[in-house]
Amino acid sequence: MPDKFAPGEAFPTLSVGDVARRSGVAVSTLHFYETKGLIASARSGGNQRRYTRDVLRRIAFIRVAQRVGISLAEIEAALATLGSTAPSRDDWARLSAAWRQDLDLRMAQLKKLRDTLDDCIGCGCLSLERCRLRNPQDKLASKGPGPHRIWIGQSAHEDDAPG
Repeated sequence: MPDKFAPGEAFPTLSVGDVARRSGVAVSTLHFYETKGLIASARSGGNQRRYTRDVLRRIAFIRVAQRVGISLAEIEAALATLGSTAPSRDDWARLSAAWRQDLDLRMAQLKKLRDTLDDCIGCGCLSLERCRLRNPQDKLASKGPGPHRIWIGQSAHEDDAPG
């Protein structure tokens, strides 16, 4: 479907359906991105959302960043540094360089977790005394519910080290 000109517009705009179709993102996701401030639209005289074509690049940026594990909060902060413009190749290079160290750490944690799970599956002991994923004496209870660390081979307290 060709881009449409709204009355008084210098450049064609896209409807929410056009953006969804061209970006491969559900309309509900577009609305969510808009409420989070990740993308913006204008309203037509009939109160329909209208998007400029550069929103497609912003959505592509969001999707690629999510695919490599960047949180929406981090993406939002990154896009805020760009204002309303679409991210360029230089923007992606700058922002991805800032995310690289965090991604490297996550990859190391995931590899260690994978290797530890292989050990657990292979040994079959399921013993809390020997398991490398255990939390001895519930020492992390004060941190609140949920996981708080993944063992990577370093510990602030040697008695916390898995055994």
